[in-house]
Amino acid sequence: QVQLAESGGGLVQAGGSLTLSCAASESIFNFKSMGWYRQAPGKQREFVARIISGGRTNYADSVKGRFTIFRDNAKNMVYLQMNSLKPEDTGVYYCSAEKSPLMYWGQGTQVTVSS
Repeated sequence: QVQLAESGGGLVQAGGSLTLSCAASESIFNFKSMGWYRQAPGKQREFVARIISGGRTNYADSVKGRFTIFRDNAKNMVYLQMNSLKPEDTGVYYCSAEKSPLMYWGQGTQVTVSS
């Protein structure tokens, strides 16, 4: 059973930065992609960023130029560097790992951006 553990969330002022980490229980080469999603209160979970096995990355338009997803293959870790944070970035951030046909999820880490 794949396990994903997020860390690094917290409270930050608008304009600040945070780096989220996701530790996978197995080699990240086993996954077609790994990514980050977020869910704000009262809203549906939405895509934030992903990195595909070959290294290509995709971002939601709302975070392009501010967020960067990257990985450390040796440590089986995926990260989300978040800069220029805005109050609308507030939410629970979830790490995901795709191993078709399944998508695995972590428990989430809270990010709160104050204005």
